[in-house]
Amino acid sequence: MSASPLPHLVGRVDERATLDEVLACVRRGSSAVCVLRGGAGVGKSVLLDYVAAQASGITVTRALGVEADMELAYAGLQQLCAPFLGQADRLPEPQRDALQVAFGTAAGDPPARFLVGLAVLTLLTRASEARPVLVVVDDAHWLDRASLLTLEFVARRLLAESVALVAAVRDPEGSAALAGLDELRVDGLDPASAGELIDSAVDGRLEARVRDRVVAETHGNPLALLELYRGRSAAELSYGLDATRPEAVPDRVEEDFARRAGMLPSATRSLLLVAAAEPAGDTRLLLRAAEHLGVVPDAAPAKAAGLVEFGDAVRFRHPLARSAVYRSANPAERRAVHSALAWASDPVHDPDRRAWHAAQACDGPDEEAADGLERAADRARRRGGIAAEAVLLERATDLTPEPDRRGRRALTAAEAHFSAAALDRATAMATVADLCPLDATDRARVSRLRARVLFARSRSDEAAPLLLDAAAQLSAAGSPLARETYLEAISAAVFSGRVHGPAGVAAAATAATAARRPGAALGTSPSDSLLDAIATLLADGPEQGVGAVRAALGPFAHEELDGPESTLRWLLLAPVALEAFFHHAWDFVAWDEISARAVRLARGIGALGVLPTLLVYTAGVDVFHGDLDAAARKIEEADVIASATGNAPFTYASLVLTAWRGEERPALALFDDARTRATRRGEASLLAVTGYVQGVLCNGLARYADALDASRAVVEHDGFNFVGLSLIENVEAAVRCGEPHQAASSFARLDALTRVADTGWARGIRARCRALLSEGDEADRLYRAAIEHLDEDRVTAEVARAHLLYGEWLRREGRRRAAREHLRTAYDLFAAMPAAAFAERARRELAATGVKVRAPAEAIGARLTPQEAQIAALAAEGMTNPTIGAHLFLSPHTVEWHLRKVYTKLGIGSRRELAGVLALTAGGTPARV
Repeated sequence: MSASPLPHLVGRVDERATLDEVLACVRRGSSAVCVLRGGAGVGKSVLLDYVAAQASGITVTRALGVEADMELAYAGLQQLCAPFLGQADRLPEPQRDALQVAFGTAAGDPPARFLVGLAVLTLLTRASEARPVLVVVDDAHWLDRASLLTLEFVARRLLAESVALVAAVRDPEGSAALAGLDELRVDGLDPASAGELIDSAVDGRLEARVRDRVVAETHGNPLALLELYRGRSAAELSYGLDATRPEAVPDRVEEDFARRAGMLPSATRSLLLVAAAEPAGDTRLLLRAAEHLGVVPDAAPAKAAGLVEFGDAVRFRHPLARSAVYRSANPAERRAVHSALAWASDPVHDPDRRAWHAAQACDGPDEEAADGLERAADRARRRGGIAAEAVLLERATDLTPEPDRRGRRALTAAEAHFSAAALDRATAMATVADLCPLDATDRARVSRLRARVLFARSRSDEAAPLLLDAAAQLSAAGSPLARETYLEAISAAVFSGRVHGPAGVAAAATAATAARRPGAALGTSPSDSLLDAIATLLADGPEQGVGAVRAALGPFAHEELDGPESTLRWLLLAPVALEAFFHHAWDFVAWDEISARAVRLARGIGALGVLPTLLVYTAGVDVFHGDLDAAARKIEEADVIASATGNAPFTYASLVLTAWRGEERPALALFDDARTRATRRGEASLLAVTGYVQGVLCNGLARYADALDASRAVVEHDGFNFVGLSLIENVEAAVRCGEPHQAASSFARLDALTRVADTGWARGIRARCRALLSEGDEADRLYRAAIEHLDEDRVTAEVARAHLLYGEWLRREGRRRAAREHLRTAYDLFAAMPAAAFAERARRELAATGVKVRAPAEAIGARLTPQEAQIAALAAEGMTNPTIGAHLFLSPHTVEWHLRKVYTKLGIGSRRELAGVLALTAGGTPARV
């Protein structure tokens, strides 16, 4: 689409300058995003016309959101992509398939929304290679939800492409739409500009006092100035014929549009009503519907009244004009128009729109219409349009005459609303379902849904017992959903952090185990077997459960997955499995293997909803492997994706990373904020991790009393997560504080937790902590055994701490030469991580042996941002820019932009030199991406 004619603008100097800079950015090869926010009629649409008109040499594509009850999944996005769809075959196959299924041009599994977003990003990027692209969206808050969320994702990933997005959002209706993006506030015109505009609309010369009154009445709203006073005489206004009224300005403008529509000939009013009821604006469709109504099309009076423009598509002068026409019609007139539009819609190529209009034509319950909407909802689900599915099912519920069927549809609508994160609507539809006759299984599904909503709203421990109750109901009814619900109950209990009590992990696991009684429905997949093993672990304890978990590892880690749905189910179980391997089985190898596979699978299907969580688990592997920079890269990627998908950043991961880095000031600020939020929201697990990480930080800083207090709070709590790790910190701090009874008590618990695991990690930790409590040859033997066992599993961070503790012990034993060897090893490992507090502790100990250590030189990789380092590492492995872009959900242009910055910072000229230069970082620590 080429540039539009330049609209007439009064004032708006600052706004025009901002939009001009947007265009300058894309002409320079950079991206830009600008969201115009303001009330109805304030001039956002005219500014969009301005930026489109100024876009010479730029490809302009536009979309318009329309206030309509219907949600046609991806309809708005299809408008925007229409000029570029001829190049869709050039997309990588997973992106191409996702886009085609989303747009209904191919059959396939429901695509992940974020994979659709990546496809759109790639499509726009490739189009911009020929000439810059400007995406213009008016009334973005009225786009279908799938399109709006995808557009938000694309906007947050734009960086180095010649692509700009300028969108208009109406306040207050659209306050949540495109939130957090660069925005431009559009208010009423300044008094001078508003006076100039009213002078152009009124016949005759206005007195200054009258002009000032009119401007004040409208608050400088341009649409009000033009539409309320256009054609009025100066005399009319001077004598108060339009005196101030209490209605809001948009209400008055809409009333004026309705007044103008009411003065039109009957045939024209009917034609306008057809146009107002059909958001697509397809002129041929409107003419067929008008013919069915027996209306002779006569658009000229409506055009003369300034209400609408007819061309290939129908465009109302303003959304308020559309709503005025629709609302001013009586219900019978609206039903007749929708009936005609249903008749005119193609049943083969546009069955969803036909079903929607048929439903709107009903004046009471109608099973045929409800059935049509249900089929449309199923098609929306298969395209990945969960929000559209929910809306269609909700309307189908309204039309369903038979109570049993009405209840089932309401329940399905509620579950779809929950999946679309519309929690209020999910609750409302669950209430509708509750009022209908339901069988035992459906009644349990309602209970489960209410518990899931509660857990989504607040991570407290109130949801777990409700999920357990729902799982028990489902199990009694023989529903396969029982297993999934028990998993959710375990997850909720794990998150709340408690082991015992009605909301605890043990209670959830015991109930899940009891559900495996003879005759109960059981799964036979590796995922089901692993869930059984985890339930045994949590219900019966490590003695019975760890062996079962480890036996289930191999089949689960290598389970064959036959499509996106089975892959997503596997990915949803992976975090619970990782918690078991991490906190109970002490299996570092399994933690590494499962988390790495989970990240690969999530990237492969575009599952950005779970990818950030899985990236955090791989970052944890990096922390204990001794590569804090790699951990930082993954945490930043997780936070960027979480932000792009509307989720919160990962506080847990940032806390652990900051503590190990030994960054006291930022760490303490994070700790205080985490404690406040955990206390307010009842997140016991967040309190636990805060105690653990403060123990790590304070032990690194040699502030042992603080470390003892922090870790004691965790080990005395009835917690699930981080107890074992906190016991490690507690033993060390207690020994240093001269509290042998506390140290022995904590070691006894740690010994019981690690002995049954019998991994290198578990054996090494047990030996190291026992050495702290031992003397003489026994301590010497245990320290050496700890180093050997921990090195066996490559838990480098714990190996470094074992060398540090051994070196400290050797120095106190007077064995200075041997102490230097281990302290130097510890210092080198900590400096390479880099773990500043522990490195400084090792340096001081070395100084006490008579060895001076220089401060470490800045690692080459430290010059790079986490994202630059991530991209550089992937490029060094030989990945192409498009492959890296697909891997990190970035466009190839953004990848190249980052690489140019990498080359400059590292003083190299091409990617061929990357591998050699990066090998110098972190003392040769292997990159983990």
